[in-house]
Amino acid sequence: MSTHFPFTAVVGQQDLQLALLLNSVSPAIGGVLVRGEKGTAKSTAVRALSALLPPVDVVSGCRFSCDPAAADPACPDGPHEPGAGVPRDARMVELPVGASEDRLVGALDIERALAEGVKAFEPGLLADAHRGILYVDEVNLLHDHLVDLLLDAAAMGASYVEREGVSVRHAARFLLVGTMNPEEGELRPQLLDRFGLTVEVAASRETGQRVEVVRRRLAYDDDPAGFAAGWAGEEEALRARIAAARALLPAVVLGDAPLRQIAATCAAFEVDGMRADIVMARTATALAAWAGRTEVLAEDVRQAALLALPHRRRRNPFDAPGLDEDKLDDTLEQNGGDDDPDPDGPGGGGRPPQDDGPGTPPDPGRGADDTPDPSVPEQDRGREQGQEQGRPSGGGEQRPVGATEPFRTKMLSVPGLGEGAAGRRSRARTEHGRTTGARRPEGALTKLHLAATVQAAAPHQRARGRSGRGLVVRRDDLRQATREGREGNLVLFVVDASGSMAARQRMAAVKGAVLSLLLDAYQRRDKVGLVTFRGRDAELVLPPTSSVDAAAARLELLPTGGRTPVAAGLLKAHEVLRVERLRDPSRRPLLVVVTDGRATGGPGPVALASRAARLHAAEGVASVVVDCESGPVRLGLAAELARDLGGTAVTLDELRADAITGLVKGVREAGKRDITRRAA
Repeated sequence: MSTHFPFTAVVGQQDLQLALLLNSVSPAIGGVLVRGEKGTAKSTAVRALSALLPPVDVVSGCRFSCDPAAADPACPDGPHEPGAGVPRDARMVELPVGASEDRLVGALDIERALAEGVKAFEPGLLADAHRGILYVDEVNLLHDHLVDLLLDAAAMGASYVEREGVSVRHAARFLLVGTMNPEEGELRPQLLDRFGLTVEVAASRETGQRVEVVRRRLAYDDDPAGFAAGWAGEEEALRARIAAARALLPAVVLGDAPLRQIAATCAAFEVDGMRADIVMARTATALAAWAGRTEVLAEDVRQAALLALPHRRRRNPFDAPGLDEDKLDDTLEQNGGDDDPDPDGPGGGGRPPQDDGPGTPPDPGRGADDTPDPSVPEQDRGREQGQEQGRPSGGGEQRPVGATEPFRTKMLSVPGLGEGAAGRRSRARTEHGRTTGARRPEGALTKLHLAATVQAAAPHQRARGRSGRGLVVRRDDLRQATREGREGNLVLFVVDASGSMAARQRMAAVKGAVLSLLLDAYQRRDKVGLVTFRGRDAELVLPPTSSVDAAAARLELLPTGGRTPVAAGLLKAHEVLRVERLRDPSRRPLLVVVTDGRATGGPGPVALASRAARLHAAEGVASVVVDCESGPVRLGLAAELARDLGGTAVTLDELRADAITGLVKGVREAGKRDITRRAA
């Protein structure tokens, strides 16, 4: 039997420990989402918590851990006779990222249900976690439909399995804990809201703390049992405090004054809905019980806000969770009295202080220096200076410019039918979606095609001796439904950061367009990567990742200037896609090249770019070229590049959802033409 690292031996993660302990005192808070960089004891602390929870009494032989004092009347293993239960330790159940829906909610034996009318149900992880902890490491990498099922069960306290008219329900109340590394992608805001509390963790920068972390870890690795024995006293004291706080919790009073502070704080920070108010109230009450008090104080409300509100402040995927503590203190102070003349409004009916938010991006107008840009062709310098008020690039580097406001883009998709990870971009064979046909099952049957099953069984009823009304169904008759949905793709951006793109208005518009496409990729659950080219070479600025906000941060700091090595950018993209194809062969790529097409540098730069583009076309990579050329004199080089890629070209203006027509059709037709050309 393995010995967990003691909870009380974790160093420097007080906020994480407090959030976990508060949920142990009051599971109704709704769980904890732990966000932080790798190697910060996230998983260690969660696993150690299970040893602190009091044991639970369960009905003997019940697979769903029913409480003998209040057995679930709808338990599939019931009804249960009243009587003494069997004590056991609280469980911590881990949900793997690659788990199936059946593993999470349980599996129904459809063959027995159809042939015998028996509800043969095999419980899943939700049943195992009832009255314990359900831990999801890397919850941001979990498939969306599994996250939906998980959070619905956590909110309702029950899990439902319904298939082909057969329904099973069982209780599923657990402490939900999720951990994630934001660098690997974010959760959707509506899913973030379903976690009661959130905590940001990071490794300490203090030398003394880091030394102590290493010392304790080495001691634990050398002798886990001995190390745990050395902390047994602290663990037992903490276990007793949890039990005492649980017993005190029903006696805690949440008065009108702290309740007004909670409502005013949520209104001042403009959080959506009422869940934040409820979570703050439960957290403040748990904090009072944890402190051994029966009255909620302002300090409890403040701490509850710091734990319950930061992740509910995100308005879009590029916003970092956070809370303005000065504003929080002002709001609590304004609403701290018991004689508030207007309980319906903060501060006696006045409007809460407005949050101006982050500053606006730099003005994408004229630069400080308007000398000619030597990287721009001679015939276009007047246009670049007169219409775009560009800054010089020469061979040097310019300061990054801010992006224009992002906009909604038209959907770009990969032609054909894929089999990649579930998402919202291109057509794919998936476990969830519309039914398109039936096939014989390979392994366990998961999605029954009822009509096809009946059709397969019907001709054999006489030979099988059918005499009653029921249908005699055999294993060979069962048919698995084939379904079509949407997949997420790898969207690889190849962005021209050369001197010809360096005019401030143009680069601001380019960044705004890429930011808009990144937002679209976030909503469609894609992986994204970012390659830039300028000067003499290309650079992989961001390896393919699910973190679109990381891509947005790299984009914001992107400098410009120098020559335009288009071929280098395309070759770097070809290398990235080759490696990703080996890592994840089922995820299809979409190449998005953002350039004006004016290749420079070295002998025959346009011909080199054309040859590099044909490498992608030969491998059937779906591609779109966002043509950034502007002004009255246009060379049309981006459109030629798109033809070499076997894709389509679209201008910045046409990229907008309300202005573009036929782009998706163009991508698909280009893909079909390319497939036909390769077949010939």
